[in-house]
Amino acid sequence: MQKTPLYDTHVALDGRIVDFAGWALPVQYPSGPTVEHHAVRHDAGLFDISHMGQFALTGLDADVFLQYIQVWDIATMQEYEAHYSLLLYGDGTIVDDIFLYRLPDRWLIVVNAANREKDFAWLQANALGFDIDLVDVSGETCMLALQGPKAETILQRLSSVPLGPMAARTALETTVAGVKTLIGRTGYTGEDGFELYLPAAEATTLWDALLAAGKEDGLLPCGLAARDSLRFEACMPLYGHEIDATTNPLEARLGWTISWDTEFVGRESLLKTKLEKPSRLLIAFEMIDRAVPREHYAIADGDTIIGHVTTGMKSPTLDQFVGMGYVPSSYSKLGTEIAVVVRGQAKKAKIVKRPFYRPRYK
Repeated sequence: MQKTPLYDTHVALDGRIVDFAGWALPVQYPSGPTVEHHAVRHDAGLFDISHMGQFALTGLDADVFLQYIQVWDIATMQEYEAHYSLLLYGDGTIVDDIFLYRLPDRWLIVVNAANREKDFAWLQANALGFDIDLVDVSGETCMLALQGPKAETILQRLSSVPLGPMAARTALETTVAGVKTLIGRTGYTGEDGFELYLPAAEATTLWDALLAAGKEDGLLPCGLAARDSLRFEACMPLYGHEIDATTNPLEARLGWTISWDTEFVGRESLLKTKLEKPSRLLIAFEMIDRAVPREHYAIADGDTIIGHVTTGMKSPTLDQFVGMGYVPSSYSKLGTEIAVVVRGQAKKAKIVKRPFYRPRYK
């Protein structure tokens, strides 16, 4: 397994290490995933997400290429703005979901760890004829996520640049605890917070400084389990679960990411889906019967299997068993009763409004 620059730190903190997409990462610390989850909702949590991929894009055709290869209209982005977007195959299905940062001297493209090599190859394969320079800077980059209502207060103690004026999905370059850092007001938890990009060699310095600065505010180191439950409550998609190479943005309810007036890979196929309407949709549901809806469990109407669960668990914030999954569009109306097949038994559930937890952003 690959190791992030903070591997030894996680071991020293008694983090339980697991294999995630080929990376040795902490799934939880001794406090446990539920405590970590609540820390992010009420105070703050610190995540090592250095396993994610980061690509730097420059060159005369950088803007033209990036406009072509993903779905968001980057012409609407000012310097130091960030935005969520998608890479699509020609048939409109999803290569990966990504985050873009427009910086004065480069674009930063952030991708999922499991898709890093595939995404880089996809970008390179489509770069023929464009004057660009695409560099995978993942190996030299540490990426941290500081999330929660007290994240700004904690980070401000280590930075001389005022963070209060930063809007959501913006960025700035400064020093934090003396470490040169790109700060993005972005995240994957449903809370206000920041994602920090810094030299891998300085990872331990900044991690320790943040935990020390936030100790009195209840800041906890958090693992993969809490990260998953937090993003799930906010109904943020996870590649390999809600989205993958067999799904398109419209059925995944990610149509808001698409700038239809631009030309991008997959647009023609996706436009056909838009006009004809998706045959299935991603839905959120809560269990009526007491049961845990897990990934891959069948969703049924009577004896007929109509879909499957993509993610399901007991929500720590709501204290309810809830899930997401795909069903035919005709079943997607709020309040519709469905069944989740749990160990061969049909357990009642009903479709509810997404997200389960309303994200609290600045």
